[in-house]
Amino acid sequence: MRFNHLAVTLFSVCAASGLLSGCDDNNNGGSSSSSGSSSSSSSSSSSSSSGASSSGSSSSSGSSSSSGAAATSATVRVIAFNDFHGYIDSPGTVSVTDPANPAKTIKEPLGGAAYFSTLVKQLKADNPLNVVVGAGDMVGASPLDSALFHDEPTIQALSQIGLEFSSVGNHEFDKGQAELLRKQNGGCYNGGTVGGDTCLVNGSFAGAGWKYLAANVIDNTTGKTLFPPYAIKQFDVGNGQKLSIGFIGLVLKETPTLVTASGVANLTFTDEAAAANALIPELQGKGVNAIVVLIHQGIYTSVGFNDHSCAGANSELLGILDKLDPAIPLVISGHTHWSYICPQGQGTAAGKVFYTSAGKYGEYLTALDLTLDIASGKITGIAADNKLVVNDKAANPAPTAYPTLSPDAAIAALVNQYDSASAPLVDKVVGTVTADFNTSGASVSSGGAGESPLGDIIADSQLTAAQADPSPAVIAFMNPGGIRNSLFFNPASAGIPASANIQNGQITYGEAYNVEPFGDILTDLDLSGQQIYTILGQQWVGQTSPKILEVSKGFTYTWDNSLPDGVTKVVDGSVKLNGVAIDKTKTYRVEANNFIAGGGDGFTAFTGGKNLYTGPVDVDAFTAYLKANSPLTPAAPSRITRLH
Repeated sequence: MRFNHLAVTLFSVCAASGLLSGCDDNNNGGSSSSSGSSSSSSSSSSSSSSGASSSGSSSSSGSSSSSGAAATSATVRVIAFNDFHGYIDSPGTVSVTDPANPAKTIKEPLGGAAYFSTLVKQLKADNPLNVVVGAGDMVGASPLDSALFHDEPTIQALSQIGLEFSSVGNHEFDKGQAELLRKQNGGCYNGGTVGGDTCLVNGSFAGAGWKYLAANVIDNTTGKTLFPPYAIKQFDVGNGQKLSIGFIGLVLKETPTLVTASGVANLTFTDEAAAANALIPELQGKGVNAIVVLIHQGIYTSVGFNDHSCAGANSELLGILDKLDPAIPLVISGHTHWSYICPQGQGTAAGKVFYTSAGKYGEYLTALDLTLDIASGKITGIAADNKLVVNDKAANPAPTAYPTLSPDAAIAALVNQYDSASAPLVDKVVGTVTADFNTSGASVSSGGAGESPLGDIIADSQLTAAQADPSPAVIAFMNPGGIRNSLFFNPASAGIPASANIQNGQITYGEAYNVEPFGDILTDLDLSGQQIYTILGQQWVGQTSPKILEVSKGFTYTWDNSLPDGVTKVVDGSVKLNGVAIDKTKTYRVEANNFIAGGGDGFTAFTGGKNLYTGPVDVDAFTAYLKANSPLTPAAPSRITRLH
């Protein structure tokens, strides 16, 4: 079925920008203040295009004034989120700012699609002039209760919740273009079992009830964008007057370095700002009053999730913001899994663009109120809050500041259906730990060397698995971006319900899977000592921020943070295997997952390896290691040494 929160019609328009050519109807495509808004009833409809060079449009009506006089301004509520990553169930408890003392944090139980839905409904009820949007990574790197079913549970839940438009994220491409188009357009998974791992609900899968947007992703076959570059929503502000907001979807242009080659085959990712700027004349020509960018790229800050100072703003999004045309006053972002509200363009050169992000995993929502002058259609004010999605799965230490939400019954029923189907595998105990295993302390920006207790045992699990290969590896490398979660001593911290009857210290298959959810294949290859030095150097060379590889037991080295950026920081002669210096002329057998073995994350030197041998799936190696070595106790990192 197609979810009925949208009434869909089809149309197609030709894009006037230089990005697109031709026209083809058959082409598959802290604290803050908020302004008041009316509570009168509204109705909405939506139309979406079938062609990738087309734009979607929808409309929403409501009253912009509670008096009989004609209003001079209207407020539109934009409800935004990003990086949902298939977390239809709660990821567990999360450290957030203590409202009684902002210098401290407290643990709150956050997330879960049923609670997320309730908060969306509350935010929509505040103002009939509303729209729900996303900034990418709705799916991919998902927990098993979504991943086992090819993320159909997440697509169905977010469609019912009322998501209308979202940019694509890099993880939307994890399974390739054809699978992403299926997620958008519907149909059972090719090669799946109907009623088993696909089309579990009524034997069918309708696809996303929202429209993916991708202004800077070009299908090389057609020369057009893979999905529509933008969508337009029209708002009826009364007295026969209407205002339109255009939403441009973008994903970081570095996506091909973050996804396996097969995932982005036959696609080109162009400059983000150039793609957005090129669409402005077209949108203005269609009578769009305001333009909002949805982009899967982000920043980090040094302050809490709702601190409007946005202190410490840094990372790649800032350079993109600096290049955006001033006609774009608002950017909704993602990718870094960080929550922020930056009303004054903090960190940018011009300081004019208002930008936000809502963290990750459905733990937060951003509520934005855009005030528009009805006569000119221009945005005259923006107010925003990041809201916590607090569930009732554990005690809430600050219910006044962070109210506990009740679950949406319909969404809860959908989630429970998938939870029940996946429980036998998800709840299987595979090992035990004596304390949490995480990546705390590994952050280079916080003074860490890049090594973590969790990264150590992952690398060790891969090296152990390689011992069964015909020519066993002696070194294993693990990319930090492939480590997606922690192992928790307390099952409640991992979001595991009490009904699962998991005891303290027990690690389930579902929890282990959440650490390594990509299903990467372990690969053995021969590398020279010089190539190993080059790979270690690529942790800095060619990177916008350091990407320190986790390494297996017996492999050690030192790096010097005082050396300039853009060059290798590895201390020559410090790289050793079992205490013996690596010989740059000698050949070593190395294990890595197929993503970095194929040059992913900028580690292109791996592609020079020889005599490749394919091993097991990474999570299988990890769970086998947990079983064989339990109970595991975190050890102090000692493999990578940082100077300065």
